[in-house]
Amino acid sequence: MDLLAAALDGSGPAILPVDPGLPPARLAGLLDALAPATIETTQGTQRMLDRPSPGPATELLPGTAVVIATSGSTGEPKGVELSAAALLHSARASLDRIGARGGDTWLACLPPSHIAGLQVLIRSLLAGAAPVVRERLDGAAVAAGCQFVSLVPTQLRRLMDGPDARAALSGFRRILLGGAAVPRGLLESAQAAGGNVTTTYGMTETCGGCVYDDVPLDGVSVEVGAGGRIQIAGPVLFSGYRGRPDLTGQAMDGRWFVTSDVGELGESGRLTVMGRADGMINTGGEKVAADEVAAALEACPGVREAAVVGQPDAEWGEVVTAIVVPADPASPPVLAALRAQLRGRLPDFARPRALVLVAALPLLPSGKPDLQALRALGRPGV
Repeated sequence: MDLLAAALDGSGPAILPVDPGLPPARLAGLLDALAPATIETTQGTQRMLDRPSPGPATELLPGTAVVIATSGSTGEPKGVELSAAALLHSARASLDRIGARGGDTWLACLPPSHIAGLQVLIRSLLAGAAPVVRERLDGAAVAAGCQFVSLVPTQLRRLMDGPDARAALSGFRRILLGGAAVPRGLLESAQAAGGNVTTTYGMTETCGGCVYDDVPLDGVSVEVGAGGRIQIAGPVLFSGYRGRPDLTGQAMDGRWFVTSDVGELGESGRLTVMGRADGMINTGGEKVAADEVAAALEACPGVREAAVVGQPDAEWGEVVTAIVVPADPASPPVLAALRAQLRGRLPDFARPRALVLVAALPLLPSGKPDLQALRALGRPGV
């Protein structure tokens, strides 16, 4: 918290929060790609050795307070540079939207190496109250007397599966829910159980959630561009990718950050997120939004959670593959029944042609689905 406060007010250096539990090879790759000058741990400060002279790869963009390594499931890490102004605007707009007051306490149960976890700490700094930090969301954490919490869908589901879900949910004045697509029915079930849940949409490049319950935060603009791609502008945008002006240029269109998601804007300006553009499946020349199919599957009896991937196929190019966690492992759903239930709700080409049953969906540390692991699960023989 002290390092973060100093980074935000300019009295200290910019910081790169890193998960110490990363596998050694991945940690080494992250540090090599993002080139911090020093490493601060509970054991002290270690200066990085054998670094090249300052250049494009090591100089920070003006105003940068925090660098966050994106948690994509493939490719080398990218360092998203976030200015103090952007982070503080995001945190203040969030607090204003949910009606938070000075002295309100946040439960911090997301890793600060991800933007959602870091924003809990920034909101706590602005509120003037130390967060209650818990690595796991359990009964003891819920009983800590916090007014606010930020969760990913998997955490909310586990909270609802606990011994006293109603007391756990109603104990918070507001629950922010984001980081991944919200399974159909989960939000309604949580609200019926007494939870005051606000869904959020955003990404590291927008300092986290910047659209709350489908409405942009103050100062944030959203539009839908070519191909249905969601574009975002405003004071919450990142400054650029560390040492990668080429990638920054590809992500920006004038003042607009072009996301990897597709969506629609209603007449009232409310945003509906349809799914990821890079998660689109091309099967027989037809485009299928994987998230849309997964949401439809999760509304089917016998399905607890679902994810959808495209797998290479000689005939179709890609075949729509459902990866399902059964509600009852002793009586799992079968492909034919699922396809029948989806008839009339999805076009035939979008209904899954393959089914993989798993005990749990593989997740990244951020709580988002691990696309690489999901694709591996969907391959024949895996």
